[in-house]
Amino acid sequence: MPKKAKELSALAVARLKAEGRYAVGGADGLHLRIAGASRAWVLRVAVGTRTNSDGKSVVHRRDVGLGSYPEVSLAEAREKARGLRKQVRNGIDPIEERRATKARERIEAAKAKTFKECAEKVIEKKGEKLRNAKALAQWESTLETYAYPILNDGRKVAELTKYDVKAVLEPIWHTKRETASRLRGRIEAVFNYAKAVEAFEGDNPAAWKGCLEPLLGEQKQEGKQHHPALPHKRIGAFMTELRKREGVSARALEFAILTAARSGEVRGATWDEIDLKAETWTIPKERMKANREHVVTLSDTVVKLLKSLPRIVGTSYVFPAPRGGKGMPGTLSDMALTAVVRRMHEDDTAKEGTGWTDVRSGRVAVVHGFRSTFRDWTAEIGYDRDMAEMALAHTVGSEVERAYRRTDMVERRRALMQDWANYCAKIAAGNVVELKQGAA
Repeated sequence: MPKKAKELSALAVARLKAEGRYAVGGADGLHLRIAGASRAWVLRVAVGTRTNSDGKSVVHRRDVGLGSYPEVSLAEAREKARGLRKQVRNGIDPIEERRATKARERIEAAKAKTFKECAEKVIEKKGEKLRNAKALAQWESTLETYAYPILNDGRKVAELTKYDVKAVLEPIWHTKRETASRLRGRIEAVFNYAKAVEAFEGDNPAAWKGCLEPLLGEQKQEGKQHHPALPHKRIGAFMTELRKREGVSARALEFAILTAARSGEVRGATWDEIDLKAETWTIPKERMKANREHVVTLSDTVVKLLKSLPRIVGTSYVFPAPRGGKGMPGTLSDMALTAVVRRMHEDDTAKEGTGWTDVRSGRVAVVHGFRSTFRDWTAEIGYDRDMAEMALAHTVGSEVERAYRRTDMVERRRALMQDWANYCAKIAAGNVVELKQGAA
């Protein structure tokens, strides 16, 4: 039988200074371990046997930490040690039991989460990936409007079922199809997160196949709604009227049409992105839909337009809003350019004109539609498809094709954008520019 350690007094323990491991008695295997400035209680216990490298069965001993000294007093350490030794006698490994307890506590804490708590974590992660605040706001607003009233009603996320998700989606499933479809995907993402952190068990109740599909049924399919676009043969007349208008928004719209860029890219353009000498506009990947840097070649017309613009003190934006926050000019709103088109349409129809509409839908053209106008013109005039798609900053070809492509056709696109600017400046019968040799 191993020799029992002498029971040290609290004063004797306090006087221990040298590094080492000291048996303090009062409970078999209880030690005070001193290492530098650290002092901690350790209990050495035997928890069964194990096979060593020689194949022999030996007693398996483990050290169990009981806390630091003097935060845990000698008396408290002895009490803890006796309790743990009792567990060992009952066949319980204290360390494994402690790990199991922590795991249970973690799972119980996870299962206590609500749907909204899980959603907020997903939105936080999405915020690191989404390229603009508008997309993030859509996540938040749709969940706030439709999901939280039902899925965050006081129950835990673990208690929710596919019937709760059905209750969220059913009222808008056929009336607000796009919103409902996106909302379902967002709810599914929240449940995926809940499953990952063990707040929810079982199949995802927002999954479509085998879960919601039988309950909601397929949405009625309608033809894809394209952005209303002005026929390219009317672009010359439109640009003539646009250039009669003053203001930052009108110039931003002109710039957008001539560069075939997206509204957000134009409104966020800064002077440090513009190289007037090289006649390029380099948009950083953080502002691009495809998350890739995009070089726009600038026609002579665009360069002239840019040189005519004033440089506003206090802002780097090319097209700053007339009034910004805290007296500093900010960016134009996403409706600023649209408002220009609408006013032009109203003014033209007031003069008994036909207005500026998409001939197929009859709807007033929108800013994004001018990209379609440009694309229709490139197709009709005979420009290379890939080059036109690159000018629009679209992803061209498969991943493998993109890996092997070593050019973005900047110089060829320069000729394309100059031809487009020339075309936009003409009002003629048919308003057609002949295809330049080598353009295809």
